[in-house]
Amino acid sequence: MFKLLHFADAHIDMANYGRHDPQSGLPLRVMDFLKSLDTIVDTAIEEKVDLVIFAGDAYKDRTPAPTYQREWGRRVMRLSRAGIPTLLLVGNHDLSPALGRAHALENFDTLEVPNVRVLDRPAFLSSAELGLPVQVIALPWVSRSGLMASLNLSGSETGAIYERLGERLIKLVDGWLNERAEPNIPTIMTAHCSVQGAIYGGERTVMLGSDLVLPGSLVKDPRLDYVALGHIHKPQDLNEGSHPPVIYPGSIERVDFGEAKDDKFFVIAHIERGRTQVEWRQLKGVRRFLDCFVRLEKAEAAMQKIRKALPEAEEIKDSILRLIIEYPRDLETTIDEAALREIAAESFEFHLVKRPQVQGRIRLPGDQAIGSLGALDLLDLYWKANNTENADRETLGALAAKIINQFHTGVDE
Repeated sequence: MFKLLHFADAHIDMANYGRHDPQSGLPLRVMDFLKSLDTIVDTAIEEKVDLVIFAGDAYKDRTPAPTYQREWGRRVMRLSRAGIPTLLLVGNHDLSPALGRAHALENFDTLEVPNVRVLDRPAFLSSAELGLPVQVIALPWVSRSGLMASLNLSGSETGAIYERLGERLIKLVDGWLNERAEPNIPTIMTAHCSVQGAIYGGERTVMLGSDLVLPGSLVKDPRLDYVALGHIHKPQDLNEGSHPPVIYPGSIERVDFGEAKDDKFFVIAHIERGRTQVEWRQLKGVRRFLDCFVRLEKAEAAMQKIRKALPEAEEIKDSILRLIIEYPRDLETTIDEAALREIAAESFEFHLVKRPQVQGRIRLPGDQAIGSLGALDLLDLYWKANNTENADRETLGALAAKIINQFHTGVDE
């Protein structure tokens, strides 16, 4: 049985929160990502896996700082020195949009690092090429400009790019499976892309046309034995309970609040021709993102309501905490920001988002004009616009009527 370790979307230089470690000089958030990456590399070495597939997006963009390249390189070199064959698929964050520019993983190919192979174009890798009892179909991300050049499309035809590429990839993969794949050897597909039916982090369904979206039928082909995907950060099996497993392991750390509720994983797959067993390995110690929301409607006990919306102190400690408060503008003074920051003092980082709401104007029915309304009607509209309670409006209306009547008649009732 062939043992594969699959992970994706490392994004190790996502230093968008927090401070720096005084000893290493690295942002503490980068150290979070490297901690997860170390767990993955340690597992590959300790369990003597037969192959590691990284399904794309090592960094947040194709121009990582040399420090981050060093840290990524150290982990890949550990796999190389351990003699573990490693395939690095190029993702959209690794690739320059400009045609001909080097991508972020190209140095491993340039230096011909032993046991490490970078996949930056569609390829079929036979068992003989890999020196392993498996064969691999690789579909890395292709830039928009590269697509236009390869498909001979002009700028006015950009809408047809992904449709044409999808058609070509389907034909290419089917040809490889029919003509080059050995039927008795397990076949792995790895791709950095969206697949129809997948769900983004934050439960956002993939929309056709937003980028290249492969049809589900392509990745669920029973001639495949495992599909190792990257690009979408939410862990999921798109063919759960059936063969082959079609796996997005997700990102190795929470990237933003859209992933606040997602646990993080890498995958160990035990692969045989026609049968694959999948182990989801949860990454421990992933930093918590806590997203809290409260809507205020009245000044009474406003801070008490806000405090109730916050987690307990033990949960806040070392977390990235966001508190969103929505409230009528006239309740601004009821929010004690200093007290909230004191409550969140043990968090890794605290984001207070205040959203004062401006009362919308009350619109008159289409058949009414402002000049057609009497003074009492206009006063009633004013009180409604200021959210005056019904009982108070009745009292005020009666008092206003008395004052207006006294003004016109001169009689004090």
